Amino acid sequence: MAPPTNKKTKSSSSGSVNLKRVKGENFYRDAKAASRLKMLNGGKAVRDKDGKIIEAAVFQKGEDETKPGRVQPDRRWFGNTRVISQTALDHFRTSLSAKKDDPYSVLLKRNKLPMALLDDALNPHTRKRPHIVETEPFGDTFGPKAQRKRPRIEVGSFEELSKSASTLLTEAEESASKPGGGGTIEPLASDLVDVPTHADYHEPIYAKGTSRRIYGELYKVIDSSDVILHILDARDPLGTLCQSVLDYIKKEKSHKQVVLVLNKCDLVPNWVTARYIQHLTPKYPTIAFHASPNNSFGKGTLIQLLRQFAQLHSDKKQISVGFMGYPNVGKSSVINTLKSGKVCTVAPVPGETKVWKYITLTRRIYLIDCPGIVPTSAHDNETATVLKGVVRVEALPTPSDHIATLMDRVKPIYLSRTYNIPLPNPDDPSEAWAPEDLLDKLARQKGRLLKHGEPDREAISKIILSDWVRGRIPFFVTPPERPEELNAAEAKKRKIAEAKGKGKAKELPVVKQNLKTIMQKNVFVPEDIQPLEEDPEEGDEDAGVEAGSGSEDAEGSEVDEDEEDLQWGDVFEGISVENEGPSESGEDNEDEEDDDEEEAAGGDEDDADVSDEENVQKEARMKTNKKKAENFYSKANVKNKNRSKAALLRSLPTGKRTERKKR
Repeated sequence: MAPPTNKKTKSSSSGSVNLKRVKGENFYRDAKAASRLKMLNGGKAVRDKDGKIIEAAVFQKGEDETKPGRVQPDRRWFGNTRVISQTALDHFRTSLSAKKDDPYSVLLKRNKLPMALLDDALNPHTRKRPHIVETEPFGDTFGPKAQRKRPRIEVGSFEELSKSASTLLTEAEESASKPGGGGTIEPLASDLVDVPTHADYHEPIYAKGTSRRIYGELYKVIDSSDVILHILDARDPLGTLCQSVLDYIKKEKSHKQVVLVLNKCDLVPNWVTARYIQHLTPKYPTIAFHASPNNSFGKGTLIQLLRQFAQLHSDKKQISVGFMGYPNVGKSSVINTLKSGKVCTVAPVPGETKVWKYITLTRRIYLIDCPGIVPTSAHDNETATVLKGVVRVEALPTPSDHIATLMDRVKPIYLSRTYNIPLPNPDDPSEAWAPEDLLDKLARQKGRLLKHGEPDREAISKIILSDWVRGRIPFFVTPPERPEELNAAEAKKRKIAEAKGKGKAKELPVVKQNLKTIMQKNVFVPEDIQPLEEDPEEGDEDAGVEAGSGSEDAEGSEVDEDEEDLQWGDVFEGISVENEGPSESGEDNEDEEDDDEEEAAGGDEDDADVSDEENVQKEARMKTNKKKAENFYSKANVKNKNRSKAALLRSLPTGKRTERKKR
């Protein structure tokens, strides 16, 4: 007889379910199943073995089963601490109503303030009510002797009104049918239907930057940003201003700060940049900027400003800075300049950025790149859209249609310099060519010809528009003149402040920048150049850069500030500069107008003193970065790390060993 086995039959093992337990997961049921069971079991009463209800079902308990509610005893229920007086409420409204819309004031913790009280539309005390009593007496308006005004109609019922209308219509038809009656009846405006013509058709390419997808990207950037940088083109700042978007931010996102950045300042004279900054500063903080990997301007000032915003929002771990503006104004180039590297794809054509992109500037500041948008407030025609750089030139169907408007905006002398063609009238530089003549000359000069020697005007038009977009043709929109009324009002305020003994009147906090240091790319004629209005208290931008050079942490050291200029003694040690005389001789030969220029030029100092001062090396710049740990390999000559000592050893005389090798 075989020994009994311990194997279980299939039927006996089917009762035990073998499930694999997973760590961190409920083995029996999930939350959805548990909530369903509670719903099914919660509506029944609990009974004993005799069927008597021990505990009633939910929502069916009597008054004797429920516990009485009890108010927590507190003194504040009987005091006046939760009530605000009307005078305090008026003081809150008057003090914060001006600060709410001030672009230079930041209201912190707005969600804890009753901001709805500052809205005049929601304030019941400021709503406009119909003041009938002011126009008519009370007795004639209300009461038993009220006199209700009725419209003067010569009919007494709707039937009479319809009959009078039909008689007037028959009279008009009879007068029109007569030979001297003036012809047919004039049709109603609603019956007129305009026949679509070729002029009403717009190419789809001119709608770039207005699609729903682009605006979706814009609103994602606005919602995710704490600070918004609106990039403008310095050649036409008012034309590239997205006014409808700014109005939306002011109305719906008033807690976000907006800063205007005038990019491409190297393409316009300095006085134009200064005048536009003066014009835009009362509305929003405005900064001049030149995006460049090597010779940038305004980088230190902008980083310093962003760090101040990060300190204001100290309750957040980091802040996000969103960029917005027209296509081809340089949003991605500004980000690359701030990062001192290529983190965004850039191109001198519009539409290079397709979607939004997050970039880390420091540990506390993040940048958000946005594709270019064309606002709804810009009611531009096709030519204005092309000249603003919204459309890619190579995709234009008829580029020659826009050359005439371009020539009206640009002076002929600039076109003559750019393309090296003579003016039509050398005696009158303001006289321009006809658009067809200019295109023919440039086509023959550049060899753009069709069959039978005909000039290719479309190809030359694309070349001119491409040079226009890239800034090779000097051009700028003249800034608006400062109105005399505003100057008079500011002078009056200044006099009142001086009379009261307050000294200086309160002025707007302007960002100080030394606009003289901007390297100009284009050369302008003397009539387009004006002296820059100097401010005696204008600070130097380099000082601001040095102040903001120390990063907040190790990751902040990625943002390199403007490097110090190398001196002669830093590179060529031990070599005097006595023979380098152009600067000194030039300073000695120039006529010095006042004592300040003499001190700046240093013409009274000896040559030896000058050479001694220039040979002195600058001290190392203090940094606030964390001190890195040192070990053997940090100072050892591994992979040519210690190149200075190796160069010194090579320069020393080698002695007899070299002589033996030579023998």
